[in-house]
Amino acid sequence: MSEKHNPEIRTDIPASARIWNYWMGGTDNFEIDRVIGDQSAQIYPDIRTMAVQSRQFLIRAVSWAAREAGIRQFLDIGTGLPTMQNTHQVAQSIAPESKVVYVDHDPLVLTHARAMLTNTTSEGVTTYIDADFRKPEIIIADAQNILNFEVPISVMFMGVLGHIESHDEMHRIVRTVMAAVPAGSYLTLWDTSDENKEFVHLCDEYAKTGALPYNPRPTEQIKAAFDGLEMVEPGFVEITEWRPDKPDTEAGPSVYAYGAVARKP
Repeated sequence: MSEKHNPEIRTDIPASARIWNYWMGGTDNFEIDRVIGDQSAQIYPDIRTMAVQSRQFLIRAVSWAAREAGIRQFLDIGTGLPTMQNTHQVAQSIAPESKVVYVDHDPLVLTHARAMLTNTTSEGVTTYIDADFRKPEIIIADAQNILNFEVPISVMFMGVLGHIESHDEMHRIVRTVMAAVPAGSYLTLWDTSDENKEFVHLCDEYAKTGALPYNPRPTEQIKAAFDGLEMVEPGFVEITEWRPDKPDTEAGPSVYAYGAVARKP
């Protein structure tokens, strides 16, 4: 495993993982996170809907991978704070022997990971890596100590790559990880587009708080992360439209978040 660090948990600077937790209805956040979260919601009221729908997309995508694709290894990069129905809980409820590796380097996330990200079954493996998702080579080296890189792996980037300013660097990160996993592996990824002016304004104001900026980008740049991979139906769509549990219900508001699941040939 790589050398670990124990940075101080800052309660005077907002953190994206804690704000996201607040928007999802969680309690693992501080006053500064709630203040910024409320200010952001005033700019773009549907941000809470986006947060909730992103977790629903994760649940559906992990369930599909475990049940339909037979995946038994998951690498969840930039996992954020544990909340409801985390990756290991979903995967191991379907396939008890599933191995799940979480990756994050937020100190509060790691504190909660030690306490909460534990096996739900005796057969499975649940662990975490203290690493920055901007350093995929370190992630791969650590994950190889836990996962079998000769057997397909589901790689997950769930709404985190907007924190990368350059889309070229974003694509490099994804390509580096996907190059390391074998054929038959899957990429599950979503991020937020720059289509909605209110959301873009939210991100501009968020960047002024001292937190790590989030950069919404054109949908084509998000979709390009899947280049060379085989899209699973329904392809690259808004996350609420990816195999919804109740497809016949009336669509809710657009959340301007797009993603897909795709197979490495």
